[in-house]
Amino acid sequence: MSLQPLGIIAGTGFYDLDALDDAHSQTVDTAYGQTSVTRGSWHGQPVVFVTRHGAGHDVPPHRVNYRAIIRALADLGVRDVLAVNVTGGIDPDLEAGELVCIDDFLDFTRLRSSTFHDGEGPEGVVHTDVTTAYDPGLRRELLEAASSIGQPVIDGGVYVCFDGPRFESPAEIRLAALAGGTVAGMTGVPEVTLAAEAGLRYAALSLVVNPAAGVRPGEPITMEEIAAVLEVGAPKVLAVLDELVHTRSVFAADDTDAGHGDHG
Repeated sequence: MSLQPLGIIAGTGFYDLDALDDAHSQTVDTAYGQTSVTRGSWHGQPVVFVTRHGAGHDVPPHRVNYRAIIRALADLGVRDVLAVNVTGGIDPDLEAGELVCIDDFLDFTRLRSSTFHDGEGPEGVVHTDVTTAYDPGLRRELLEAASSIGQPVIDGGVYVCFDGPRFESPAEIRLAALAGGTVAGMTGVPEVTLAAEAGLRYAALSLVVNPAAGVRPGEPITMEEIAAVLEVGAPKVLAVLDELVHTRSVFAADDTDAGHGDHG
């Protein structure tokens, strides 16, 4: 049975995926430039892993080549993409270390190439529906995996994307809160909309690492604080992904066994 590879995209604090067996790096050429991926297997499932900022975190969020990343994943046969985002909490009830399974977004970016459809290709002008840009089925897999291992995950939240690399101002966060924002980040858009344009199923798990600017007055945002939460929170994220991939591997094995039985 030939399995489609699972795409995993991660950012700050997630620069490799130690769980991968037979991991090897590959440079993929696309019409939008090159991108580097790591290919391997996880519980026997083929995986294509991308770290947005590069292994040395040397690519700032506004310069990530999102089009090349999504195009490369599609070209490598990926259909499902799991994204990990490190975010600030806009919702004052969110605590550092909590996980949110995102179901909508707000785009506050200004400087990014945000579509494959610039009107110059053979397809002309294309308007893509992003009502369910975060795929309900893939979101359900994330939530069920978390539930299986007893890891609390908040079901639903609005990801508000800013350009970065600076953190947001308190006024910007107040505006985002008025618009219904749950968490603030710098990488979720246009990644999610490009995935929709490419016909990929996409879901995102957000790790909250700090209250966003002004949410708790007098508390500055520091990289030391973020690093400390990442040290505790990253294993939670990886445990959810591990359970999801393991569950998929079991189902794939069952399907293969059933298929062999049908032909035996």
